[in-house]
Amino acid sequence: MLPGDKSKANANPTKAFFVRMITRDITLEDCIFDLIDNSIDGAWELAGGRPMSLADDTDLSAYKISIEIKPDRFSIHDNCGGISLDDAANYAFTFGRKEDAETENFSIGVYGIGMKRAVFKIGSRINIRSTFIDQDDLLSFRVPVEVDAWLAAGDGNWDFDIEEAENLEAPGVQIDVTSLNEAAAQSFDSPRFVQDLRRAIARDYALHLHRGLTIEVEGKPVTGWAIELRHGGEFSPMRANFEEEIEGEKVFVEVLAGMEATPPEDSDPDGDWDDDQNRSGWYVVCNGRIVLAADKTSLTGWGTDNWPQWHPQYTGFMGLIIFSSRRADLLPLTTTKRSVDATSPLYRRYRPQMREPSKAWIAYTNARKQKEKVEVVEQEKEAKAVPIYEVAVQPAVVLPQIATKKRVPEANVLYSVPKPRLLKLATALGNIRMPYKEVGIQTFEYAYADLVGEE
Repeated sequence: MLPGDKSKANANPTKAFFVRMITRDITLEDCIFDLIDNSIDGAWELAGGRPMSLADDTDLSAYKISIEIKPDRFSIHDNCGGISLDDAANYAFTFGRKEDAETENFSIGVYGIGMKRAVFKIGSRINIRSTFIDQDDLLSFRVPVEVDAWLAAGDGNWDFDIEEAENLEAPGVQIDVTSLNEAAAQSFDSPRFVQDLRRAIARDYALHLHRGLTIEVEGKPVTGWAIELRHGGEFSPMRANFEEEIEGEKVFVEVLAGMEATPPEDSDPDGDWDDDQNRSGWYVVCNGRIVLAADKTSLTGWGTDNWPQWHPQYTGFMGLIIFSSRRADLLPLTTTKRSVDATSPLYRRYRPQMREPSKAWIAYTNARKQKEKVEVVEQEKEAKAVPIYEVAVQPAVVLPQIATKKRVPEANVLYSVPKPRLLKLATALGNIRMPYKEVGIQTFEYAYADLVGEE
């Protein structure tokens, strides 16, 4: 019998370790995206839509997310319904989703750490305010977090205080962070960071912005990417819809692919990455958020299973695979929501659907190299950009059928002769300075015509 209370080994986590670990492998940009995701989830819930079916016509124009980034503070606020007091007390501030937590319909959040991870990454003085409607009444609260004091209070109490607060202008959430961490302060002081953030929002939230949602950064609304595929002439993109059932829940999958831009004029470009090539590749979308963009790696199949590695020749190809489900944990997401879990059975099951349009484009660009450029370019000009929402359902990509030249096997002929004799032969052929290779070719053709005859 062990003495006293020594019969158990203490395995409780420490606050400091937990905070370090959940913030270690995520970028500041991804932290801000976690906060945007929470706001967008609220907007979709209020609007009653289902992200992300391309056929969904939900109007999100009533909802706005505003982000302010300064060297000494960060703020994000929205009018997307707010966090209820019950959710704040029982779910929103727990580190990890509880087993009995109700799954938010078609959300992008999975693990229940996004908001906490984000604010801890940014700074150490945090104020979270929420205004919400409860039985027609407008109620508000705030959760102030002094990270240093919370850590110093020890590992026995992980809770945060909830206090009364004045109402925000509209039901929603406002998060203010000051006492910024060093990395955040340096990044937020850079105009490049703000510019890159706007570009990433424009791309990764393009499907939400298309529905009318407003996301402002430093007072300026972000314009979403126009995601388009070309249609017309002999070009037509594919669009296919699928439905799965996993653990009693439906998962919807949509695959679109085709020509987004014309291929490069040079059939073997030098590898400089222009804007078209940066947009080319595969995109993976989970519940409306682009989690993998313009991918040209083995993650989306390039360079695997008789599927060649990406080459600049393939520029102009774009494919999208869109997953949506009421339960986000069924989707092939990583914890940072900026990549795909390649081991996901769902993702592995649908990667063959990505292979076929990719291979069709590879075959087209290979054949295109052997065709007169003027003729090919004219055909490509007939195809006009069409928003992905308007692409018709069609099982396969349609591309011009280019007749390829039959490849004749070649043989190399190599032999040595005395140089004076070769020079005499070159002179007899009309040019003493004729390259040795050309002398060989011309004499071969002469002998072939004499002995075999013209073809």
